[in-house]
Amino acid sequence: MKTPITRLFFCLLFLLCAPMVSADTVDLNRADATALARVLSGIGPVKAQAIVAYREANGPFKRVEDLRRVPGIGTALVKANQSQLSVGAADPVPVAKKAQVSKPANPAKAGAVQRQ
Repeated sequence: MKTPITRLFFCLLFLLCAPMVSADTVDLNRADATALARVLSGIGPVKAQAIVAYREANGPFKRVEDLRRVPGIGTALVKANQSQLSVGAADPVPVAKKAQVSKPANPAKAGAVQRQ
């Protein structure tokens, strides 16, 4: 018969150990070369930099499978890292705001003469 303390112990143990078991994921459209090399197996600094260079030259990845287009990255490497890869939206391009013309605090009426 399990006591509430035993259940509590196992719940706490699970919560503490779960982050160690779960794998990191990396977004191909946002990650820098350091993050790519750290998270992905079979990807070192050179291949990670090639991924970033490809993304900068060709635009954001639309699917994880598009990673195969990077020179030096093959189908086997993509499949081996499938669970750690994601493709989110590319960083939004900032849109220039329209300049707002400020109105005077107390505009004079057209044609009115101001008295001093």
